[in-house]
Amino acid sequence: MPERRTPLYDFHARSAVALVKGGGDYLFPVAYTSPAEEHTNTRTHVGMQDLSSMGEVDIKGPGAERLINLLLVNDILDMHPGQVRYSTMVNEQGGIVDDITVYKFGEEHFMIVTSSGPRKQTHRWIAEHARGMGAYVTDLSGAVALISVQGPNSREFLLTQVQEADLANLRFFWFTRGVIGETEVIVSRTGYTGELGYELYVPAEEAMGVWERLLTAGRAFGLRPYGVEAMQSLRIEKVFPLYGPDIDTTRNPFEVGLHRWIRFDKRQFIGRDALLRIQEEGLRERWVGLVLDSEIPAGRGDPIYAVADIATYRRRQAAGPEAGAEVDLEKAGERVGVVTSSAKGHTVGQMLALGYVQVSHSWPGARLLVSIAGRPVPATVTPTPFFDPQGLRLRARPGQGPTR
Repeated sequence: MPERRTPLYDFHARSAVALVKGGGDYLFPVAYTSPAEEHTNTRTHVGMQDLSSMGEVDIKGPGAERLINLLLVNDILDMHPGQVRYSTMVNEQGGIVDDITVYKFGEEHFMIVTSSGPRKQTHRWIAEHARGMGAYVTDLSGAVALISVQGPNSREFLLTQVQEADLANLRFFWFTRGVIGETEVIVSRTGYTGELGYELYVPAEEAMGVWERLLTAGRAFGLRPYGVEAMQSLRIEKVFPLYGPDIDTTRNPFEVGLHRWIRFDKRQFIGRDALLRIQEEGLRERWVGLVLDSEIPAGRGDPIYAVADIATYRRRQAAGPEAGAEVDLEKAGERVGVVTSSAKGHTVGQMLALGYVQVSHSWPGARLLVSIAGRPVPATVTPTPFFDPQGLRLRARPGQGPTR
């Protein structure tokens, strides 16, 4: 596929350390300074990211609500205008087509925001099921830029920039309309970092002006842009799945831990029978968090092994100040899983990984081995999320400081 560019590409090209092709074949900024600095700044002050690679699908008509409720495992019939809801969409076999958010504008008007990688696939899935439903589906992705403003200072900062919106009282997973300068925007209290944060839906042709305005005004609040490496470490600390590495149609919501959003009390939705069957039969694998005894992250697809023997074997250290010394390593046994994502958790100070592991080895405290660059590295299954397990930071109310 040819490379694709967001409306903010020119800024990334002149400011980022490097660009890398990612989900949806877009070019993403790796970082602007260092991933560790950008991660820490977002946790302590405020960070800003271009998420324009995500898709926006507009759905209108008398059958819009019925269509969406058929496609989602979650229920939207009790949503109010201005509310956002998270869900997965699954196929007839229970495999995840995408994980999405739904925005309700009115009784016959919704917007579904898709992941970056399957954006076109998800639009086609929605459009194909809309036939004969009295719903009109339009892919608005090319006309919309998405700017994410995240961090404990994000509310205070945006209160100085967004007019005609009551941000002080905007609740978690709700949205409102506002104006930045002369640009009309949608402001959503959502994000992908685990921090108090907002996502701004901006007309693509006005995105660069809004980005530069926020970048300049945000300096007084400690705002810095962050790239995909910081995004990865931030979302891995919170164990937010990413479509492609962590989820796809070969995985179901139970394996990923997303089953709490399944509403089996709905009489009908695509994949309902398959998910009921999976629930009854039980799982072979679970998506778990691992803490690695390693200085480098694991790679996507690195195998995970059981520990074959309590006894250790010895091998010589190949490099470093102790080169030539013998070190003890646990011996790998049967393969029990695979790594999907990994990064240094700069807030928690540990090397983290996410991966699918056989249920028999998925309990917290289980000792495993991950093969990183051919070397067995000890790993421990750890309760997740690794950071702020109660979710206090992203739900912070006005006047509440960050929980450090």
